[in-house]
Amino acid sequence: MRTVATHCPYCALQCGTRLTRERRGVSVRPTDFPVNRGGLCQKGWTAPALLDVADRLQHPLVRRNGELVPVDWDTALRVVADGLQRIRGEHGPDAVGVFGGGGLTNEKAYLLGKFARLALGTSQIDYNGRFCMSSAAAAGNAAFGVDRGLPFPVTDLGGADVVLLAGANPAETMPPLMQHLRSARLVVIDPRRTATAERAALHLQPAPGTDLALALGLLHIAVVDGWVDDDYVDTRTTGFAAARQRAMTWWPERVERVTGVPVTAQRQAVRMLAEAGSAYVLTGRGAEQHSNGADTVAGFIDLALALGLPGRPGRGYGCLTGQGNGQGGREHGQKADQLPGYRMIDDPDAREHVAGVWGVAPETLPGPGRSAYELLDALGTANGPRALLVFGSNPVVSAPNAAHVARRLSALDLLVVADFVPSETAQSADVVLPVTQWAEEEGTMTNLEGRVLRRRRLQVPPGHARSDLEVLHGLAVRLGEPGHRYPTRPREVFEELRRASAGGKADYSGISYERLDAGQALHWPCPDTEHPGTPRLFLDSFAHPDGLARFAAVEHRDPAETPQRTFPLTATTGRVLAQYQSGAQTRRVDELNEAAPEPFVEIHPDTADRAGLTDGELARVTSARGSAVARVRVVGTMRTDTVFLPFHFPGTGRANLLTGDALDPRSRMPEFKVSAVRIEPAREVVPG
Repeated sequence: MRTVATHCPYCALQCGTRLTRERRGVSVRPTDFPVNRGGLCQKGWTAPALLDVADRLQHPLVRRNGELVPVDWDTALRVVADGLQRIRGEHGPDAVGVFGGGGLTNEKAYLLGKFARLALGTSQIDYNGRFCMSSAAAAGNAAFGVDRGLPFPVTDLGGADVVLLAGANPAETMPPLMQHLRSARLVVIDPRRTATAERAALHLQPAPGTDLALALGLLHIAVVDGWVDDDYVDTRTTGFAAARQRAMTWWPERVERVTGVPVTAQRQAVRMLAEAGSAYVLTGRGAEQHSNGADTVAGFIDLALALGLPGRPGRGYGCLTGQGNGQGGREHGQKADQLPGYRMIDDPDAREHVAGVWGVAPETLPGPGRSAYELLDALGTANGPRALLVFGSNPVVSAPNAAHVARRLSALDLLVVADFVPSETAQSADVVLPVTQWAEEEGTMTNLEGRVLRRRRLQVPPGHARSDLEVLHGLAVRLGEPGHRYPTRPREVFEELRRASAGGKADYSGISYERLDAGQALHWPCPDTEHPGTPRLFLDSFAHPDGLARFAAVEHRDPAETPQRTFPLTATTGRVLAQYQSGAQTRRVDELNEAAPEPFVEIHPDTADRAGLTDGELARVTSARGSAVARVRVVGTMRTDTVFLPFHFPGTGRANLLTGDALDPRSRMPEFKVSAVRIEPAREVVPG
């Protein structure tokens, strides 16, 4: 018997767990960790089943004569290295791309970014976190000078009187969080009557794509009805006059016409927040996954600033980060425009510091590359990458405009996927590299509140699976790099990460395995080993040079697509409790598949009648890009102009066959939440 204290492999709460390996298998128990306090969701309770899935990848695979066949590691790495060298020699270093994941440990994310920029010399690296909360990151950096999902501990929410949730459904996406919201009156903004909205004191149900108009209207009411905290605005912020001027054009009746949210509900929401002794504004994917997502989040930040919430005890603004290491994953070099420590890659001082840690000249580091969708869109084109390495992601299912992305992947000269299950992306690869998963590796993760956590190894991986660190080391050596530059021990990588992040916004230099193993709760920034960490940001000042938060003068604009005669409805996408992200993991767990076995589409009864649909039959949902087939669920609380599909399912059930390529100009976030569609009966068998 062996027992380790670790954390759940799924969302950014990173609930504390204790794993025990016994003769009958691995069991899990929740610990009294602050974010989950002895609770787990259905995914957390069933997480050990991931360790023994029937189709676990155990041997490297190379495609020969159209089939993936097992080979030894030396052969697989040699095929990859030879292919990369040939492509780089013929087309240059940017002909090789890297696509990472928000579930990779800090150590793996760090070494992947270093490998891309040194061993490959490419600027073409980004990660699937670009699809998760990049809009909140852009807005948070602009407003506060730093981006951390929650700039306060999750436990602070337990004392809240009122919490506004804009486009967030934690009752399904991170259920243990709800225990911290029990005493709060919830204001939920969501086009759907979600499980979270069912618990709300007030549910605002705007038309998809109109969240920013609603945020501007709420700010208008705060100004006109006298709820603005003038002393806070004068002493702790700048730019209010311009933001107020924009909001003045969004009077409540105009907002109601655009969003469908009644004037009385708008006023009630502002009054609830303003009169509360302790209040928070939290955003999620519903506010962010738009072509104006960064501005939309900025609109809700403006509201929070006007009410005097951020940087005060018992009050604040935060973003509910989605992926397990969505926070740490973007801090250490996976993003196209960033270097470790949340440094920007076009900053000369940042380049000099990181290059010094890496032992190279600053000018040898490439500049910014393409964002995630733009990288995928360029694959196999004249000026785009001819090879792609994918670590911990499944873009065939999770990327927008999914059929187009699949075509671009098939146009590559070389597609390499490192994963522990044969995801839909791995199934189309030229080389598949089997890697370790959560309970088979050491490392650190950073949860949504900026708390750095220890992932601990329970057991050895099956077959010939290797860690991602070993894979990167093996490839780097075969590409001519010195082996010592790519350590394979997580602790050694973390020690280098500490040096590389020192002095950056996300400063981990004072965090060590020793301190974490001793049970210290360490939130970044933590600049030295005597520093206690920073659980609450902005209490004294914001991270801009003048210490002031910035209002943003934003303006609503329509989504890239609006309903019209051919496509009269709006489709929006999201998650369900029993599945996670692209479903590559959770669809392999029997209990979770029984709870959510197939794709479905929620539709209002009147809309279903007009389309000739009944509950339980199959429907075809079609946009300008393609069609998805799903089981009809008639839901009386849906808007009559909206349908909803979860995005966890493969094949013809992929919701992202419908979504488009419109991107936010600042964050490069795709517009997952709004697609113009039509719906009609389908005759084929539902996928999955």
